[in-house]
Amino acid sequence: MNNLLEIENTGEAIEEALKFKDKIWNWFTDVDMWMSVLVAGIRIVIIFLLSQLIIKIVYKVIDRTLAHQENSKLRMNPRRLMTVGGLLKNVTSVACNFIMILIVLSEFNFQLAPLLAGAGVLGLAIGFGAQSLVKDVITGFFIILEDQFAVGDVIQTGAFRGTVELIGLRTTRIVSHTGEVYILPNGGILTVTNFTLSNAMAIVDIPMKNERNLEDSIQLIQEAMEHINEYSPQMIGKPDVLGVQSLSTSEYVIRIVTDCLPNTRDEVERQIHAGIKKAIEEDESLQLAKADQLTIDTVGGEG
Repeated sequence: MNNLLEIENTGEAIEEALKFKDKIWNWFTDVDMWMSVLVAGIRIVIIFLLSQLIIKIVYKVIDRTLAHQENSKLRMNPRRLMTVGGLLKNVTSVACNFIMILIVLSEFNFQLAPLLAGAGVLGLAIGFGAQSLVKDVITGFFIILEDQFAVGDVIQTGAFRGTVELIGLRTTRIVSHTGEVYILPNGGILTVTNFTLSNAMAIVDIPMKNERNLEDSIQLIQEAMEHINEYSPQMIGKPDVLGVQSLSTSEYVIRIVTDCLPNTRDEVERQIHAGIKKAIEEDESLQLAKADQLTIDTVGGEG
């Protein structure tokens, strides 16, 4: 009895093995299935090649556009051009590869509608949870694209003033003249004053006592400013003495102005102050020497 059962089980096993073998053989010899795989493979290769071709074409367009911008009259900083070009190329690459992956998945009969709906809900949730991050990134992109300021520029935004050390897509780093480092989120940069883009104007007001003659004071200052730009490379031309700016019962104020290189106004104003102070001291010494000589001559004549 047991032997009969063993024979029947062995026969069933052999029969199942033969059926499985036939299924495998039919699968390997299924011409229609292999034709479908071949067509799908060719489509996938074509899709991949087309996506890479589109990426290359867009890269060429970006490079030519930036090269044209670099050679135009409104020239941008080369570092900004490289940054903008890199950002645009990365966006193009990510977008094209994402679309390519979706098309390839559709070739394998994946249902893209639920996948895209889930990705949309997830993106919406992330967008609501990271609004400030998205705002910082978008603002940083437009700071670079619009050429608002560059690394090395001296700017002021709000209460923060200093030299730009780093411009990122999310934050901007500023170093003040006293060494403090400010890291500002780009979304919080609302207004910017850039002190490096154009020449500055140094304005110096010199108070003079009413006892001094106005014409003599103006002549003294003009003589002091005559050659000051020769040893001050920051100045653009000779300072201009405008005349009396204000007047009171005890003093009058003479204003001097001059154009100077960007971000050198404070240094130029200090140089003008020093030059005028030196001229006044020399004039006072000369006047004192004349007074002493006059006293000596007067005493000698009386003797």
